[in-house]
Amino acid sequence: MILAFDIGGSRIRAALWDGERLQPLGEVPTPSQDIDAFTGAITRFTTGSAARGLAISIAGVVDPDTNIGTVANIAAIDGLALGPTLRAATGLPVLVLNDADCFALAEAWRGAGRGHDNVFGVILGTGVGGGLVIGGRLVHGAGGYAGEWGHGPVIHGEYAMRCGCGQKGCIDMIGGARGLERLHQLRSGEDLGSEEIITRWNAGEAAATATLELWRELVAGALSMVLNVVGASVVPVGGGLSQAPGLVAFLDEALRNRLLRKSADPLAVPAHFGADAGLLGAALAGAAQWR
Repeated sequence: MILAFDIGGSRIRAALWDGERLQPLGEVPTPSQDIDAFTGAITRFTTGSAARGLAISIAGVVDPDTNIGTVANIAAIDGLALGPTLRAATGLPVLVLNDADCFALAEAWRGAGRGHDNVFGVILGTGVGGGLVIGGRLVHGAGGYAGEWGHGPVIHGEYAMRCGCGQKGCIDMIGGARGLERLHQLRSGEDLGSEEIITRWNAGEAAATATLELWRELVAGALSMVLNVVGASVVPVGGGLSQAPGLVAFLDEALRNRLLRKSADPLAVPAHFGADAGLLGAALAGAAQWR
């Protein structure tokens, strides 16, 4: 039995993994400012539990050498070694992983990447994220940043925007839903939501089509460089944009045209798991570590 948690900026979701399936345990608001309240929100699920450990998916980066997390939207645990803190409070072993890494692991072991040695999981949500699984094992990398392909000055010219990471020209600023909206506003002057832009694109509207073609050019170019380096043979795509009709296949076509390795089969494919990917990936990682 593993207690799995998916911790976001607004909600904490909990589930019990029995080795075969997740059993939802409920959710509570995320105490974002107070560490005692945050710890209490977790320990309420551990009272009386026979779980062997706590496996946590979190919207932040955890340094595997120090256990210190960078969690911008939860001040209570930003800069904190969350694993040791929760172990002291619960008496149970704790594993804390980035949410995109949990997504990639779930897809590699049980989802769209099953049967592939090298899997690069891509999140196209509000922003851009990613996780890398090589030889069936999650790659953490220095500082815990392996798979974070959304950051780095790879876009130049008028579409290079200042990113929250401090750099200019990051894919994170144009690749997700908010990024698509930024691109459309810059190109057309229209202030539209991503769903409306995609609806108009599917209807053949000219301005939206031009925006999506630009989006695909920028995203596929950066992603192809990543895949040439890591050698992934499948790219499960999750996040809100992955649900848009036809969008993943549209990206896949451009992506395969830019890779050194040519393939007639799709490379970027819709992920199998939705909102539960973080919980499942965390649970699988915990079960593997504590078996």
